[in-house]
Amino acid sequence: MKWYLKVLRQYADFNGRARRSEYWYFALFNFIIGMAFVFIDGLITSMSDGGFGMLNLIYSLAVLIPGIAVAVRRMHDVGKSGWYMLIPIYNIILAFTEGEKGENQYGPDPKNEDLVTGDIARHLVE
Repeated sequence: MKWYLKVLRQYADFNGRARRSEYWYFALFNFIIGMAFVFIDGLITSMSDGGFGMLNLIYSLAVLIPGIAVAVRRMHDVGKSGWYMLIPIYNIILAFTEGEKGENQYGPDPKNEDLVTGDIARHLVE
């Protein structure tokens, strides 16, 4: 859940890099929450005299920009431009690929953020 919230805090941040866990946990929680809204929309629609549920639509629109932003940052982590997320199949392969070790042109390695930010003591305790 912390990765989902991290992505939402970085709502429209297309700079930097995103770890695999950040990307995939966001995708997982996004799917679960979306399905919950589909279920609730179905209940509301079946109780009313027609119409359609709007909760999932509103939720999907609300997380559209953070979803694109985390995908762009994920592409950056493997050393590719964010535009690679538009290439079918290849973008999924890149999303599963381990990120480049160390700093690349898009920023520091997110797996070593503690060392980069100077929080070495915290890193040593873990």
